[in-house]
Amino acid sequence: MHTGEEQYRGEVPPEIRRTADTAPAPAVPDSAARRARRRRVLGWCAALLLFPVSVPLVFRGIDADGATPIPQLLAFLPWFLAPAWLALALAVLGRRWLVTVWSVAVLATTGWFIQPYGADAPPPREHPPTARFRVLTANLQYGQATEALLREVQRERPQLVSVQECESTCVEALRGAELREAYPHRVITEAGGAGGSALLSTYPLHTRTPVPGQLTMPSAVAEIGGREVRIQVAHPMPPEPSSMGAWKRELGNLRDWAARGDQPRVIAGDFNATQDHAAFRDILETGLRDAARLQGQSRTPTWPTATSPPLGAQIDHVLLSRHFEAADAQFLDLPGSDHRGLLVDLKMY
Repeated sequence: MHTGEEQYRGEVPPEIRRTADTAPAPAVPDSAARRARRRRVLGWCAALLLFPVSVPLVFRGIDADGATPIPQLLAFLPWFLAPAWLALALAVLGRRWLVTVWSVAVLATTGWFIQPYGADAPPPREHPPTARFRVLTANLQYGQATEALLREVQRERPQLVSVQECESTCVEALRGAELREAYPHRVITEAGGAGGSALLSTYPLHTRTPVPGQLTMPSAVAEIGGREVRIQVAHPMPPEPSSMGAWKRELGNLRDWAARGDQPRVIAGDFNATQDHAAFRDILETGLRDAARLQGQSRTPTWPTATSPPLGAQIDHVLLSRHFEAADAQFLDLPGSDHRGLLVDLKMY
């Protein structure tokens, strides 16, 4: 006779083993599965927001412009904060901690690059300036803002005017009697569409070899305050996919112009580039200062007028050598153009 303990000391009876083998695994509650799926979706959405801005930030960090679409995205770098903040919120809600760290890194990096680039304003000079004058730069969008330019010139009375995208009707207006007396000195290069440019001056001008470019960029020397001042109109090709090579090459040509000699020099125009483009920063590295930057307006948009301000990019600049101080900088609306004009008051020492 066997006791109960001895009866179950051997193997598990087959019928009990079959029951254990076929027993279903504990089910995960539906609500938990849905939460896990929702967190995954939030994490992927955050990553999709971060990737398009992270790649341009890498190029910004290595001081390169890259290929399309990197330069086009870099023009709007301050607005990388919007998708980064949204990505951070999604990553936290989804409890995706690696993506959260990624979001914070993008926010911090963007915030760092948003800071104004270039030299600060120099300390006040001890001696008075040798000359004071105003510079206006205006892109007229195929001459459509010619009337607006004429009004601003009559009201603001700048001594130097840099004009871009001046086609035949614009050329005719600039050569008319209305401006001939006020600006007896001028360099006008005629070309169709966006190719024409002009430099108007109340000071005597001596034409120089223009900087090479598919869009004309006249160059001259002005006699101001008893000194020779090199003046250059800027209008390189825009960074479109079909003209990326020309854009980089022509910004390089402007850099070469800026690096020659130590005379007082001013470059004014539509650079089709912001401080977040390496090719533009190369021009500043020659020792030039951005007048708007000196006035605390390095991020004030000038293009496109359909969205700026508040959304846009500052691609119109007046760059100055160390011989100048910027006393004021104003951005002017030019009805008919997709650019805003830039009016700068300068002191020359």
